[in-house]
Amino acid sequence: MNEKNLHVIYTCFPKGKHKVLTMSYDDGRVEDRRLVSIFNEYGIKGTFHINAGLFADRIPLSECARLYQGHEVSCHTYLHPTIARCPVEQVMQQILEDRRALEKVVGYPVRGLSYPNGSFSEEIVKYLPAAGIRYARTVTSTGSFAMPDNFLTWNATCHHNCNLLEYAQQFKELSKTQYLYMMYVWGHSYEFTQKDNWELMEEFCRSIGGRDDIWYASNIEIVDYMEAASRLQYSVSGEFVYNPSVQSVWVEIDKKIIEAKGGQITYLCDIGL
Repeated sequence: MNEKNLHVIYTCFPKGKHKVLTMSYDDGRVEDRRLVSIFNEYGIKGTFHINAGLFADRIPLSECARLYQGHEVSCHTYLHPTIARCPVEQVMQQILEDRRALEKVVGYPVRGLSYPNGSFSEEIVKYLPAAGIRYARTVTSTGSFAMPDNFLTWNATCHHNCNLLEYAQQFKELSKTQYLYMMYVWGHSYEFTQKDNWELMEEFCRSIGGRDDIWYASNIEIVDYMEAASRLQYSVSGEFVYNPSVQSVWVEIDKKIIEAKGGQITYLCDIGL
């Protein structure tokens, strides 16, 4: 033990994992049926951003709860305007009416957004929390597996048509457990029909699904988990922690994985009590 009995403590994903995969698909087009089926087959979780006010070639709202069960339904604004050109009051109405309609059919608070046409402004970002939005995805791809600095301007790793299988291989090979890694893929399901490349998503999911070292999560599950992790209250010594949240959070202390259960104090090492 070092002189001051200091510990190395890391935040982990559930079950002590250090990698997370999340998928994000826009517009709620009818091809989502096939995409969800592929995700379900390989244990992949997705977030589906829906325009509740658009209907042509879209999944009917009455089908959303059943189709997207086990995944996440999220906002994409009610009518898909290019919101950076809109009065901010109208933008908030677009978001709130989309939330209202989606929540009525799925039965849970809809708290995420993907920016329609990738359009947003600093002013819009500032007001999103007042509209109940906890995260918002851009159309920027970083090519990296880093966690976002700001969930309200959340950039993806890649679009599925941009070196998807190469990124998947890189992600699978990541092994440094002192880091948290996220692979975030976005796109539109109708693009697979347009490009006639459904086999791309099949191959991707087959190669990356069912792995013990990856947490498969929706967008909002990642946000909620990281917020719960940020609320952990550690003792000065680092030897115990109080988790004020309902959900468990996993931590690593001196290379040992421990579950900090919700509403409890968890002892992270033997302190001689």
